Amino acid sequence: MNKPLRIGIVGLGTVGCGVVDIFQRNNALLNMRAKRDLEITCVSSQNKKRTRPIDTSAYEWVDSALDMASRDDVDVIVELIGGEEGVAKTLVEAALKNGKHVVTANKALLAHHGFSLAQLAEKNKVQLMYEAAVAGGIPIIKSMREGFAGNKITAVYGILNGTCNYILTEMRETGRDFETVLSEAQEKGFAEADPSFDVDGIDAAHKLCILSALAFGVKPDYKKLPVTGIRHITASDITYAEDLGYRIKLLGITHCKNGEIIQSVEPCLVHEDSTMGAVEGVFNTVLVEGDAIDHGQSIGRGAGAGPTGSSVVADIIDIARGYNVPTFGVPCEALSDANWADSGKWESRFYMHLSVTDRAGVLADIAHVLKENNVSVEALAQLSHNPDNPVSITLTTHKVAQESITKAINAIAGLPAVLTEPTMLRIEEI
Repeated sequence: MNKPLRIGIVGLGTVGCGVVDIFQRNNALLNMRAKRDLEITCVSSQNKKRTRPIDTSAYEWVDSALDMASRDDVDVIVELIGGEEGVAKTLVEAALKNGKHVVTANKALLAHHGFSLAQLAEKNKVQLMYEAAVAGGIPIIKSMREGFAGNKITAVYGILNGTCNYILTEMRETGRDFETVLSEAQEKGFAEADPSFDVDGIDAAHKLCILSALAFGVKPDYKKLPVTGIRHITASDITYAEDLGYRIKLLGITHCKNGEIIQSVEPCLVHEDSTMGAVEGVFNTVLVEGDAIDHGQSIGRGAGAGPTGSSVVADIIDIARGYNVPTFGVPCEALSDANWADSGKWESRFYMHLSVTDRAGVLADIAHVLKENNVSVEALAQLSHNPDNPVSITLTTHKVAQESITKAINAIAGLPAVLTEPTMLRIEEI
């Protein structure tokens, strides 16, 4: 058997503890699958005294995480600190420069600095692995780099944030509003004390940025990704969508047509009887469209000690086996700057919800604005009526360019009869 692969783990939060637990429970099995011994030699975290669900007494404790990058008894650095800058970035850069493999769950780091880190890994002939950075326990990185390697990928769609999916599911099932469900999610540990990264779509956007790079052979470019979260989604929107046969999901979408790429993170309507619509609670899903496979979809838990830890360990085993693959599926010199399409030309069907004063002529005013902006209505309904006002109007459109529907919604928002900010959501037929 080959000499042991020596591992240093930096970060002993939920995922770090999950990784250690898997090693301790499945040690013999992991060694057999790796065809060599896997040894955790040292660990480091911000708070040594914190009570943890695992025993770390068998491993040397390193007070300074950055010292890991230069240790002779570490072959692989497992970075589980998080964050796009600071210690995490410095540690990963130093480890790669010192010829050490890196396994990370840090989607923010890869979304912002993935290309430069991939160059460092390639230059120093080491692996930069990140299965755990996207969709937790779903092996979507391996699927796209290996399983779908024979395909020209045309699109990727994903429910990439379990917190948002849980909140939207609870709102639909209970009829409660966003703030109430968010508070409960925080109490249950499904949402952070500061939930901004999740509910504002930033976490999902980091993940989608990585998937775009893998799908289309482009440099990760987070700054080019439009992001809309779920704070503005109301219980009424969810009810009205359900009446129309849809569910609202925060989707990450990236697709390429004629060499132009569009990517977006935003709440969308999907059919309730679709596989995407059926993914509920904290689960994630990723659907990949390719010229050979048509489409392939994976569903699983998107976070947590076990699922995310499982993906970290899988990367470590691949390194132990001598696995060698470019970070984003192709050599760095082949990664191009993306040719981003004009999102205003992106054609879709849309859902619109308006709260208006109950008086004559309102529908005529709305219809006039839609006509002026070449928006064709597919269906319109007055789904609720309060004699004391307001009236709720919902409508769906035929396919229309995003710039046209955006102009229309802005004009409608300025009509005297419109009482609140209109809701506009894309309808995705997947």
